[in-house]
Amino acid sequence: MLLLGVCSARGQTKITEYEYISLPYELDALEPAISRRTMALHYGQHLRSYVENLNRLIKGTALEGETLEDVVLMAEGPLLNNAGQTLNHNLYFLQFSPEGGGEPSGSLKRAIVHRWGSVENFRLAMEEAARTLFGSGWVWLAADVAGNLYILQEPNASNPVRYELQPLLGFDVWEHAYYLDYENRRGDHIHALWQVVDWPVVEKRYENN
Repeated sequence: MLLLGVCSARGQTKITEYEYISLPYELDALEPAISRRTMALHYGQHLRSYVENLNRLIKGTALEGETLEDVVLMAEGPLLNNAGQTLNHNLYFLQFSPEGGGEPSGSLKRAIVHRWGSVENFRLAMEEAARTLFGSGWVWLAADVAGNLYILQEPNASNPVRYELQPLLGFDVWEHAYYLDYENRRGDHIHALWQVVDWPVVEKRYENN
């Protein structure tokens, strides 16, 4: 869980502060798909701001102490925006690796082929969803409790947990995620991300659903 907490008197975890995650790779490790300059802005400034705003906004609310996922499920307005973007970016940055790429395997690959016919068809569907999402937002591969897969176009800070789905793989289509490297070529950015997807991480999310 990407948060900090202490145990309450009832033995349940009480969240005291939401964490600004550490990356398992250097800022330049995902080049050329994502440049160091973009990582410094996206991870170093945007995510840090969302986490700081979330920790400030949640104080004194009915959701204070809840898990990050539960806050995203139940919050609205500015609290949802900052909680959603914190969760989204945590999932996003931790799904990449400089040794990434290739294809999924195991049960996730079987589910993808069952739903879209092939891994290549799935990739094309994700890329099309990312290209055609109007404005800022996210495109998600998500699963329900039965293991069925969906591609979701989500505006702004939304996340599949709002529909009680498990987010597996998310592509950020806010301009700050790609404009320094790709200008207005959103499709090129999305296509390049396959080079750094850490499929074992995505597979584990699916298996733990």
